[in-house]
Amino acid sequence: MIEQLPKNIAEMTFGGFGYRRALAAGSTAVGDGALLAAVESSKYDGPWDVPDNVRKINSVLRYSQGTVTDGFRLTGMAYSNGWNSTDQIAQRAVDLGVIGRFGSLDPTDGGTSSRFSLSGSWARSSEYGQSNVSAYVVRSELQLFNNFTYVLDDPLNGDQFSQLDRRTFGGFDARHAFDWRFGGFETQTRFGVQGRHDHIQVGLFTTEQRGWLATVRADRVGEGSVGLWMDSTTRWAEWLRTTVGIREDIFAGRVLSDTPQNSGKAQASMMSPKAGIVFGPWFKTEFYGNAGYGLHSNDVRGATISVDPRDRVTPLDRVPLLVRSRGAELGLRTRVIDGLTSSVAVFVLDFDSELLFVGDAGTTEPSRPSRRFGVEWTNSHKPAPWLTFDLDLAYTRARFSDFDPVGDRVPGAPAWIASGSIIVGRETGWFGALKARYFGPRPLIEDDSVRSASSLIFNARAGYRFETGARLHLDLLNLFDAQTNQIEYYYLSRLPGEPIGGIADRHVHPAEPRALRVTFATVF
Repeated sequence: MIEQLPKNIAEMTFGGFGYRRALAAGSTAVGDGALLAAVESSKYDGPWDVPDNVRKINSVLRYSQGTVTDGFRLTGMAYSNGWNSTDQIAQRAVDLGVIGRFGSLDPTDGGTSSRFSLSGSWARSSEYGQSNVSAYVVRSELQLFNNFTYVLDDPLNGDQFSQLDRRTFGGFDARHAFDWRFGGFETQTRFGVQGRHDHIQVGLFTTEQRGWLATVRADRVGEGSVGLWMDSTTRWAEWLRTTVGIREDIFAGRVLSDTPQNSGKAQASMMSPKAGIVFGPWFKTEFYGNAGYGLHSNDVRGATISVDPRDRVTPLDRVPLLVRSRGAELGLRTRVIDGLTSSVAVFVLDFDSELLFVGDAGTTEPSRPSRRFGVEWTNSHKPAPWLTFDLDLAYTRARFSDFDPVGDRVPGAPAWIASGSIIVGRETGWFGALKARYFGPRPLIEDDSVRSASSLIFNARAGYRFETGARLHLDLLNLFDAQTNQIEYYYLSRLPGEPIGGIADRHVHPAEPRALRVTFATVF
């Protein structure tokens, strides 16, 4: 967290497809502390036939006193954004020449969002340990307009729908850590409590060109959670330390729906123990293992639902508010080669269920238990003060763990993900970077009969840092102009004139083509 800048900053960026960005940030001493302020504004159209017309502004104001371990901070933040959206498009529409690769099948898709927050933190150290307390309150609003199936459900008005989420939420985090001796062994124990409460107005509506047609469902939701936790780390020897911990989460919510049958209350709690062990270091290498239980929460509306909000008659199954997960990993971290930090880990992660509330449809869609098994390898090598290499590689085997004739693949879960970079430069003078990101093919449906293409994109940067602190650099995004997709799904949709039942097809969102951006930054 930045609390004070050595010098004030001003930065401007101009780029292709109407990209504009401006940033100003500075800090000054006020009383016994420091006041930091920053504001950023950007505008972007993108390569799309229907310009995105992104209009975004963020700002932050922070006052701080003291240090991270003995002091306090107050922060206010504000954000506002509005945009048009070229969502994923049916591949057949491109193949048939209905639209181009960067075209839109509903030019009125888009949205607006805003977020305002106030937060504070306090820290104090003493002979009794380290105490930290933070709290926040946030007001946010999000409204989206999307049309993913075109004229499948409503041939007359089209399938555009709007989602509204307007909420005020607040929370806190209080924790304390202290050192002691357990049977003569060095031990650090931490404990804490976290809480959050949301007041939410949320709705799903059918629309045409952003104009309201009908309400699918409208709800007022109150939801709160409290988490109590504790862990202890003990060093049994120079080469052995262990950590054990436990957490209790309690969730409760109430839904007031425009469909009375879907109103109600739900609550649930789960205890999650965890443990870890570290051996070493030997020859600058550590071996470690971790295992434990976790959870994820579902939308509370899915836990109180009784009937389909569209017809208010068809019965629907409720989903659990909390879903259990279990995970474990074994790995090593090493610096045996000078300048190289490397780690490798093997992991397994089980979910009892991936039940989700589907906001796009206003219903619940029970999914299935799953298991993910994989390997992650991360590396950072700095052979010289002016040169850094990074390489991250991950393989994951994701499968549903029950039997179903439709198949066991988890749609959208890639097996291979990789990223790498080469960074050159010193504090002044020329600098540059070349970065790459790779996503492997992934199943789009459970039987793996339809798969996405892989994606490999390179980005490059070159620039010069002046001794005055000013900086000029060029960014070349999608360096090799890869004709790939950022998003691929497979589902039913219908274009005008097609069979009433629709056609199953790939729906894609292309990667943006090569673009050049120029940034100039100065300090004062």
